[in-house]
Amino acid sequence: MSHGKADPQGGTWLELPAAYWPAERTSELSAWTAHTPFAMWLVMAMRPAMIVELGTHAGVSFAAFCQAVAALDLPTRCAAVDTWRGDEHTAGSAASYASDVYSELHAWLAARYGQFSGLVRSTFDDARPRFLDGTVDILHIDGFHTYDAVRHDFETWQSALSASGVVLFHDTAVRTGTFGVWRLWEELVGRYPSFSFEHGHGLGVLCVGCSPTPALAWLTGLRERGEIERVRTHFAGLGRLAQVHSDLIAERAAMLGSISWRVTAPLRRTARWLRLVPRRFYSAGSTRGL
Repeated sequence: MSHGKADPQGGTWLELPAAYWPAERTSELSAWTAHTPFAMWLVMAMRPAMIVELGTHAGVSFAAFCQAVAALDLPTRCAAVDTWRGDEHTAGSAASYASDVYSELHAWLAARYGQFSGLVRSTFDDARPRFLDGTVDILHIDGFHTYDAVRHDFETWQSALSASGVVLFHDTAVRTGTFGVWRLWEELVGRYPSFSFEHGHGLGVLCVGCSPTPALAWLTGLRERGEIERVRTHFAGLGRLAQVHSDLIAERAAMLGSISWRVTAPLRRTARWLRLVPRRFYSAGSTRGL
């Protein structure tokens, strides 16, 4: 079940402030960076009791959920399930799934959100018995992206969803290779209220529960093309800003790690010191020197 009072309904749902919060954890390699504004909006709109993510990689999406939970001081529990071994659809090489990826993410989350979040290093099937039926409010499926795999994950975890349960499917706009999320998505939208974003490789929002929260009822109930595009444009724009923010962080990290940046550090320190010296010091010194 969801916690908290309902926020204003109608078009004002679009202006929930959580969507404007800069993500604390980003990656220039993750298409999910573009959806972090919606992830935080969703947490504020739903105030969920339980969030479960299937497929976490470097943790960009999971960290966004956790960030919103902490900022809103919600009694939400968050769990991320992954083997941290990767698959053929994972960005980067298999080496990126070395144990240090899991260890780094675990340490990062523990330092910030350890009191309510946890990583479950397991297959999705093996992790399913850990979660009671009817307890998960937000289920994010982002594992192996073939049609058979994502359908299996959805059917296996569907019973875990609460009465207000929502499922997020990433990569609904990818139709290359063996990606098959789009096929399952096209089947499900005829059975459940839904909304889809086209940016960031696509994100499908599916209201599986029989009693969606007011915000999700509004979102998935949009029918006018103009209103649908207004919402898509709004979050696509915020997604672009999130991506720019991520790129700047990556560029700054690369710059700080470069040899030239380290070599010129003394010069920058001297320049900062000179800017702090009162202008009259120079004036007095130049007068005495005449």
